Amino acid sequence: MNHLVKSGKIIVCAIVLALGAVSQGAKIDPFDAELLEPRYFADEEYPNGVEFLPPPPTWTSQLFTGDYVGYLWGKTIRGTERGKKAVIQSTFLVDDFIALFNEAFGYEITREKTPNIYKLIRKSLITARRASLKPKRSFKRTRPFVRYNEPTPVPETEARLRNNGSYPSGHSLRGWCMALLLLEINPDCQDKVLKLGHEWGESRVIIGYHWKSDVEAGRALASAVYARLHTSEEFLADMAAARAEFKKIKK
Repeated sequence: MNHLVKSGKIIVCAIVLALGAVSQGAKIDPFDAELLEPRYFADEEYPNGVEFLPPPPTWTSQLFTGDYVGYLWGKTIRGTERGKKAVIQSTFLVDDFIALFNEAFGYEITREKTPNIYKLIRKSLITARRASLKPKRSFKRTRPFVRYNEPTPVPETEARLRNNGSYPSGHSLRGWCMALLLLEINPDCQDKVLKLGHEWGESRVIIGYHWKSDVEAGRALASAVYARLHTSEEFLADMAAARAEFKKIKK
């Protein structure tokens, strides 16, 4: 109960600050606004990536060789159809994530048509996103496009993410969580959604926003978060409702 009270206080404080910004005429980025929404855990309950993830490779280490080669490889892909797909997958908002996974899932997920599935996914991805904040702040890794001062195929988000930590990759974290969620709801789509979830991380390397090791850390953190989600009675109830809803639309 205490964690729910703490979580509630955090959300209330965030909403108050957001409302204050609105009253002063400031615009709230929709991506930042998603952090104000309800989630399954308070910050102190998350798996702490600072404690169990290895630190990112230093610039002079042998491990960084793989990251650098990955960055060079990504630049060769940008002009291809796969590169165009990587740009599309750079989207930030949960609703856009859902829309791009619909085909692999095999059914259309929307707030109106599948409210239980939609609710589960939205709350789970917002919960998962919060797990990356602490390690990003702690490791403060520089993103590839910043380190080499080179343009990306997604220039509209460069300013927003220039000073945001690269390790672990939040997109990879949420993409892998998305795949695991959809697999649990509809096991028949497992290969397609897992492939797409894997691509989600690879796309971050292609567009120069993350190193290969950032992506690997994001997937590891996703697995930890997903296991932790299954200790939440609220999550389990929402998952049961989502699966029951899927059975009805599958007929």
